[in-house]
Amino acid sequence: MALQETMRALADPTRREILSLLKAGRLSAGEITEHFPVTAAAVSRHLSVLKDADLIRDKREGKFIYYELNASVLEEIMLFISELKGEKRDA
Repeated sequence: MALQETMRALADPTRREILSLLKAGRLSAGEITEHFPVTAAAVSRHLSVLKDADLIRDKREGKFIYYELNASVLEEIMLFISELKGEKRDA
């Protein structure tokens, strides 16, 4: 189920930090890696999990791959959480 993948992706603090970095705009994998004390391979795995959960999108430009937030999935999650809290949807 997509929601389970999304929640699993969000459970990791490193992946949440990657999402926070991408709030400011798209970044290459190398630019993202610079923010963490882990290997490029570890960041690549985190990016893969986020992509599989559809939380981010990637686009190849030349030899670089740029990542950006997929806001529509984040909006769906916010809606789901709001409904759990008992908040009503706006029509």
